Amino acid sequence: MKKNLTGIIGIAIIILIAGVVVAISKSGDPENKKANLIDGFPGNLTTEESAFDFGAVSMAAGDVSHLFKVKNTSAAPVKIAKIYTSCMCTTATYVKGDKKMGPFGMPGHGIQPKINQILEPGAEAQIEVVFDPAAHGPAGVGKIERAVYLEGESGLLLQLGFSAVVTP
Repeated sequence: MKKNLTGIIGIAIIILIAGVVVAISKSGDPENKKANLIDGFPGNLTTEESAFDFGAVSMAAGDVSHLFKVKNTSAAPVKIAKIYTSCMCTTATYVKGDKKMGPFGMPGHGIQPKINQILEPGAEAQIEVVFDPAAHGPAGVGKIERAVYLEGESGLLLQLGFSAVVTP
């Protein structure tokens, strides 16, 4: 019985992986697909800077922030359904013109409302990322890497990352 269950689970995993590979290989124009793939998910948002290094950041000096520019490079509008972060020490705010939405944080740490913002073809917005180096207390010193995720209705559109070396 245990061998049959293990075999069935193994076959199911292989079928799932094959399905994902086929779906990715059939999506979109090959030229655009390379520029718009983030961790295997097709997307219509791009950024010139997907990662930022704050360098050495002192807990005593307080929060640091960085603005990431995102652009809809497709011919159709893109709906950003939600924004969230990988850690409670990080927040992200959607900024387009005079409009600001957020800050948004880590799922499970407060309400994560959908923002449902439409970015028209060729339009740009900014994602303001704020990192609190003191959020993890004295044990939080050393190298860190965090991420901010922008999702559409059907999955990940873009991932933005940053790193720092936290000092006391």
